[in-house]
Amino acid sequence: MADTSTTRRSFMQTIAGGAIGGTMLRVLPGTTEMRDIVANDRQVAPDDERFWDLVRDQFSLTRSPLYLNNGTMGPSPYAVADAVKAELDLVDRTGRYGGWDDVRPKLAEFIGARPDEISITHNVTEGINVVAWGLPLRSGDEVILTNHEHAGNAVPWLTRARRDGLVVKVLQLTRDNAGILDRLNSLITKRTRVIAVPHITCTTGQVLPAQEICALGRQKGIWVMLDAAHTPGMMPLDVRALGCDFLATCGHKWMMGPKGTGFLYVRKDLQDVLQPIWAGGGSASGWDVEKGTLTFTQDARRYDFASQSAALYTGLGAATGFLRGLGMDNVFRRTRGLADRLRNQLLLLGERVEILTPDQEGQRGAILGFRLKSVPFDRVYSILHEEHKVITRMVPENGVNGNRISTHIYNSTEEVDRVAAILRGIAGA
Repeated sequence: MADTSTTRRSFMQTIAGGAIGGTMLRVLPGTTEMRDIVANDRQVAPDDERFWDLVRDQFSLTRSPLYLNNGTMGPSPYAVADAVKAELDLVDRTGRYGGWDDVRPKLAEFIGARPDEISITHNVTEGINVVAWGLPLRSGDEVILTNHEHAGNAVPWLTRARRDGLVVKVLQLTRDNAGILDRLNSLITKRTRVIAVPHITCTTGQVLPAQEICALGRQKGIWVMLDAAHTPGMMPLDVRALGCDFLATCGHKWMMGPKGTGFLYVRKDLQDVLQPIWAGGGSASGWDVEKGTLTFTQDARRYDFASQSAALYTGLGAATGFLRGLGMDNVFRRTRGLADRLRNQLLLLGERVEILTPDQEGQRGAILGFRLKSVPFDRVYSILHEEHKVITRMVPENGVNGNRISTHIYNSTEEVDRVAAILRGIAGA
């Protein structure tokens, strides 16, 4: 087998400075393996394997074990890792303080927000806690969650409900948008204050009708918060189009950014409603201990505080640049195309398989949830992991008891076909 690095160098020399699949490739100087691939706003076919193989070479991720669990953790490309290392080195050489705030405009642009609506956090759960504890809620007020929550959204709201006497109501998701909206509307009463639901469920990858949910909340005078752990980096995101009041996400999944990064969107006109609970340096524009005065910043910086890691957030900014260079429409077509390819092959199993992710166009993304009816879900997971070195995720949460595979731009059609063949074997086909 040819040496991978040698093959990569040879290929780079062949196309450096030229075009491939309607895109441009720039070879960067130095010893880095990173190459800057720019789609120049052109559409790239989801099955253009030559192009996507080149993208795959921008990752240090090993090919064995086979990684199909981006929904838990997204390995970073060289562009991100190099940016983190460079910033760490700069800080260590110069003692430079600050710099983490530089990422705010990049994150805002990535999701269609304003920089003053972005708070820098460390993960999705931190952002959800900011909202769950900062809203003015009283005993008897109702919060609507779903029966497909991640702990990061369920636990903060359940904790506040326990402390302050809130009422948590559960929306039982259906596989169709009309059913979801009908059930949601039937749960709403005069005491409903918050709808806090996932944009994309962690259990089955179902994409909820977020725009319609936000419109319903706005019509009823209810705040809507989206747990968007799986949205940025998987598909294009525009918070203005969605119409949400709050949106929490992270950098370590589909954005493939540094681990321990995240951000929170807080609509500008709600920043005097959502009160900071944790606060510190950076939260206030002015304070005086002797006079007992405090003035919060007039933007979302009031929700993030104290020193952060400039290196990690520099890396997160590099992640937005990497994805924007490829084009989020191209990324989504590729990632969902791989998931659809796997779905179509599993459907050949007929009655042996149950596909948990809805098949409607707007309700699925790059996560595929399924059950093999004759084999327990934990056994399927063990066989994949231990016998075939394939990393996936089992889903015991909320009684789903299924398996989940997530595909990203570093995966290939050959890998998807290989896993489909393994699953057919496990199912006895």
